[in-house]
Amino acid sequence: MCSYLYELPTTGAVSFGDFVYDQSASYISEVSDTTEARANLRAALKESKRTDEKDHLRLVKVLDDYIPKLYGVIAAVNAGELVPRSEPIFSWRTTLSSTLFHSSPRLSIPSLAAELAFTLLTYAFALSNLARAVVASLGQYETERGISETERQAKDERLGFAVTLLSKAAGLFEHIAKEVMADWDAARERALAAGIPCPHPPDLSREVLIGLSKLALADAQNLAVRKLLTRAAFESTVTPGPPLPKSHPSPALTAKLHLECAAFYSSAHRSNSGSSGSSAGSEGADEVVPELRRYLADELALHGALAHKWLGVDAGENGGSQKSGVAVGFLVWAKKELEDLKGGGGGINVGISTDREKEMKEARKARVQDELESVGVFLKGYKRMNDSMAFETVPPQSELQTSIPAGRMAVAIRPYARPAPAFGPGSAEYVQQHAEEVERLVQDEQRHNSSSSSPIGSYAGAGSYY
Repeated sequence: MCSYLYELPTTGAVSFGDFVYDQSASYISEVSDTTEARANLRAALKESKRTDEKDHLRLVKVLDDYIPKLYGVIAAVNAGELVPRSEPIFSWRTTLSSTLFHSSPRLSIPSLAAELAFTLLTYAFALSNLARAVVASLGQYETERGISETERQAKDERLGFAVTLLSKAAGLFEHIAKEVMADWDAARERALAAGIPCPHPPDLSREVLIGLSKLALADAQNLAVRKLLTRAAFESTVTPGPPLPKSHPSPALTAKLHLECAAFYSSAHRSNSGSSGSSAGSEGADEVVPELRRYLADELALHGALAHKWLGVDAGENGGSQKSGVAVGFLVWAKKELEDLKGGGGGINVGISTDREKEMKEARKARVQDELESVGVFLKGYKRMNDSMAFETVPPQSELQTSIPAGRMAVAIRPYARPAPAFGPGSAEYVQQHAEEVERLVQDEQRHNSSSSSPIGSYAGAGSYY
């Protein structure tokens, strides 16, 4: 597995000139350009929906063009330089809402804040999907017999680029939750007070958005672990099982990294699973699509099993004969968890599987099978050693649980840096014009002061008196 594959939304057509009035005629071309940029976004999303060959990079570029222009409209409206004719209504087909027939509902949602939230959400989805596409293009390069060190390093860099994309997506999800949702809440209250229908899908739930941020970080951490192990992966494939190759990173560190992955997935799962209560923080969370919750549950189970695997390997490799029983215990635990996951017991078996989810399941199934074989080899080696030499008691799972360490992060969230508006207040051109106006005022004031303070004798006719 590499990362969650998001279904991208689609959106209806919008003309910004229909709902904003340019009193000074200063932004006629800019408003038109913003409408055109959004039309490009709509076209890119429709094309992505129709074709099997997704161009995630093109979508990211289209969003990079539209977002600063959208910020320009918002800045100009907030400054009173563009006057709303009416409350703008934007049509978006949500991607996180669960329905009976698993079809994404199309919602009409008022306010520029909602448009910004859905646009940034789509941007985060696109970054995540682009990361997944980058990883898919690499293949299982770390186990290729003919790969050179130069080629491996080049692919390691691309794997690192995918980690960066997911870290950026995590920052975007967090930014929407912490910065954009406040404006959306205020706009929603105004709309409801005016009698305008205003749905509240889980896509615009703070708790769900924070959960998606944790999911992106977990997926990034997962790839970071893979990158850490690429150098040793080939040797481990040629000579699997104990002892570990010298090039292999510390198994204790590897276990801690998987534990942190599991912690991220666990946090994301709680945020997206809803609750029996109806608190404001969890509003809409119980409507999140089942496939996302299944993904989180399965990844949580997988990384928990991998953490136990590497704790067992660490005990077997570095603990001496007195830890051979611990090694066997952890590996037996990991084997059982992987077998449960392979049999479908790790996730949530509800709802209808989509083609997208089936693709993710197949990738996970292959990885679980590989890990089962690896665990089997290590377990056989350490069990043989314990049964023939050490004769240590294999601790029960409850005892092993108390010795599990805390996880360790390998990645960090990349905070979203909001771009400057393409025009209007806050834009580079606006700031420059403002600075030039201030400079002219200063120069005029200096000339006025110079004229009014001229010394006697410098005026016309001076010296004519006698």
